[in-house]
Amino acid sequence: MKRLPSPAKTMLVAALCLTGGCAQGPTFQTPAAPTVSGYTEARLPTATSSTPGSAGEAQQFLMGRDIPEQWWTLFQCRPLDGLIRQALKESPTIVAAQARLREARENLRASSGTVNLPSLDGNLSASRSKTTGATAGSNTYTLYNASVDVSYRLDLFQGGQRELEALQAQVDYQRLQLEGAYLTLTANIVTTSVREASLHARIEAMREIISRQEKQLELTERQFQLGSISQADVLAQRAQLAQTRTTLPPLEKEMAQTRHLLAVYTGKFPGETGLPTFSLKEMSLPRELPVSLPSSLVKQRPDIRASEELLHAACAQVGVATANLYPQINLSGSFGSSATDLQDLFSTSVWSIGGGLLQPLFHGGALTAKRRAAIAAYDQSMANYRNTVLLAFGDVANTLKALEMDALTLKAQVDAEAAARDSLTLSQTQFQYGAVSYLTLLNAETQYQQAKINLIQAQAARFADTAALFQSLGGGWWNRDSHSNTEARTDKQ
Repeated sequence: MKRLPSPAKTMLVAALCLTGGCAQGPTFQTPAAPTVSGYTEARLPTATSSTPGSAGEAQQFLMGRDIPEQWWTLFQCRPLDGLIRQALKESPTIVAAQARLREARENLRASSGTVNLPSLDGNLSASRSKTTGATAGSNTYTLYNASVDVSYRLDLFQGGQRELEALQAQVDYQRLQLEGAYLTLTANIVTTSVREASLHARIEAMREIISRQEKQLELTERQFQLGSISQADVLAQRAQLAQTRTTLPPLEKEMAQTRHLLAVYTGKFPGETGLPTFSLKEMSLPRELPVSLPSSLVKQRPDIRASEELLHAACAQVGVATANLYPQINLSGSFGSSATDLQDLFSTSVWSIGGGLLQPLFHGGALTAKRRAAIAAYDQSMANYRNTVLLAFGDVANTLKALEMDALTLKAQVDAEAAARDSLTLSQTQFQYGAVSYLTLLNAETQYQQAKINLIQAQAARFADTAALFQSLGGGWWNRDSHSNTEARTDKQ
């Protein structure tokens, strides 16, 4: 008879999953949270720099403060809030994630019934037979059988329970995937709405610049008619105006694509109407930014928690593979009747009870190889979990640094736009009196055009990176009044 797995091999599995568990394999333990004290190498400032006006308010970083579940309401934009609520009800990605969660739950219920309870089957059959003999002659008869069969597998070494544990981990994984879908959808809608607002401002700025250049062209043509400038100056102004006009179609194209994307996020076709329009002036930049402690991030990010559940499932599969090396005991019983006359079928009874023991002896090394494969899968899941944690901390560090730099960039762009505007106004006045060349005026127009666009983009970047911070910190889904709200929403679908 084949020997049971050696204590050394059992200790190896136990070491990989942090604790031993004899035949049923290792017991899963949640990985410890990282011990780092901060997200960035340099100490995070208490607040960003501020710039009067132009969405330049300082933003304070509040370490250890909770993030609200509906974090997008901090932007104080009612159209945005309404759009997100609509998307959470109608987005196909949410519906698909809810369906995957229901599927995982039903798979768990199905397996739970086969592992924890005996199976009971009814059997009714009839067969026509004929016997012949030298003395009895020929005899034809019908045999009727009716029975109830019961079977049960004793889960002595917890292989079935470890399978249920893996399925429960899959349920938790799908639940967290649903939370991740909520977070991703809401963050995408916020950032896309900010992009639309930015495009509106850029298009408005370009139209203002085009209007200025059209007026400048009229002035240039009058000066040419009076003989104060050459025709080359007129042609240069026309070329400048034509070049500026070419920037509008790409912006309008991007605007249309952005609105189409918003429609898709909310579960609507791009041709449907009813989407609100967004403006940076209608959005308020959150001045207080809750920042979770690094030790709490692993409990809050849905992707980290989901990766942890995959690790849990992989650990349970090591237990399943370990249990398969040990004996399997099956119990069975049957109670029924058989007769040649249907009327006499239940007048007699037949019963049986038995048990069987199956001990793997030789499978060409398949069972031990499968256990080693399960251990390797656990190692892979552990590495993936660690990589997910590292990427999550990197996301937070990037957004925190981005917000700090966004404030400085906006301050510089405000100064640059003001200087470019003053330079253009001065150049236009000087050009009217012939004090500067036309080339100087064109350069001033180009600088102002670029400074205006850069300022709008700097304003939008602060909104977008603020949304990215809330997303990177997990979105506050754990702060619901009851965690069962998500499950209740799921069951109603």
